[in-house]
Amino acid sequence: MPPRPALLASLCLSALLSLSVTAPAYPASPDPRRVHEAAVVLDTHFDTPANLGRPGWSILDRHDTARDGSQVDLPRMIEGGVDGGFFAVFTPQGARGAAGNAAARDHALYRASEIREMVARHSDRFALALTADDPARILAARKRFVFMSMENGSPVAGDLSLMQAFYRLGVRMIGPVHFRNSDLADSATDTPEWGGLSPAGRSFVAEANRLGMVIDASHASDASLDQMIALSEAPLILSHSGCKDVFDHPRNVDDARLRALAAKGGVIQINAFSAYMVPTPRIPEREAALKDLAKSLGVSGQDMTDGQRKGFTEGRKSIDARWPVPRANIDDFMKHMLHALAVIGPDHVGVSGDFDGGGGIDGLNDVSDYPEITRRLLAAGYSPADINKIWSGNALRVLKTAEAVRDRLQTPKAD
Repeated sequence: MPPRPALLASLCLSALLSLSVTAPAYPASPDPRRVHEAAVVLDTHFDTPANLGRPGWSILDRHDTARDGSQVDLPRMIEGGVDGGFFAVFTPQGARGAAGNAAARDHALYRASEIREMVARHSDRFALALTADDPARILAARKRFVFMSMENGSPVAGDLSLMQAFYRLGVRMIGPVHFRNSDLADSATDTPEWGGLSPAGRSFVAEANRLGMVIDASHASDASLDQMIALSEAPLILSHSGCKDVFDHPRNVDDARLRALAAKGGVIQINAFSAYMVPTPRIPEREAALKDLAKSLGVSGQDMTDGQRKGFTEGRKSIDARWPVPRANIDDFMKHMLHALAVIGPDHVGVSGDFDGGGGIDGLNDVSDYPEITRRLLAAGYSPADINKIWSGNALRVLKTAEAVRDRLQTPKAD
């Protein structure tokens, strides 16, 4: 679907100043809330853009997860001390081939324009971040920063030159694959097809390096991750993943690969997705009831009217009560967090709730709950300096390094 005319003005990139990120002034007191407020708090994977086009939904309003399912908005960001994050241009993996690639491209262009329009409409509250140094400038202006990322490379799979077009729109992090294999890579949750990266996927890695885009290996198969680590000249990020040695799930990463990721300078952002943390049995009756509910409401995919969403939320409550499934809690989240910290240290670990994209666990239901993570990290013996690295310093360092790699690759070589 092409962008609405009202969106087009927001598609032009502006020249932004590049200032160095300065270390926060940490409070002498170990009070967790003060430490949290002193840190720059960044989440590397918000699926919130899926809500931006919902009739009547505004990011400026405080919403309730129990009522409309949303987990990120400005009031809850303020309550949770969240300074910004990567807002995802997510494209479900559809049909592959020319027609499918074109549809994916158009979907992503529209979603990217929605993010930019939101920032433009609320320019007194938000600002687009394009470099690793931009958050410091934006926070000094008393605004929240908005980075853009792309989840699933299908919008660019048919023509990798589109990576530059999306870079110009503001995308600074990009992943090649989602739940199903793409033309670029094997997924962690699909049957291997390429044995890792496809030939186009290898070119994807090189082009991301050339542009200064951070490569996001979340959702990639183990072989895809191994090959991206080996091929990339810049560090990688796992924008929302967990630890396989804590819970064995294909979306999680084992200790050997965590060490390889860290050796390359990369970071894992621990997510809060229940099914990747605790056993979640399949209940055929429950699945059938959910399908019947969606059918009765005329729900197709993720796009719903407000009425459909409310009906689905209410109907699901009775289904959950009749056929409950285990739900992870913040203790489970901290097992993954503390394990990753023990294996690769506080220079290579971060946080993402995977909010508005299926994330959310007991005690970590939306962004307003984030101060509890800081409290638990302090209790585990991590310093305020460590905590600032975990919340943002590590992810911004990865982006800064990707920028340096870009500059080196684009500098003409002397004869």
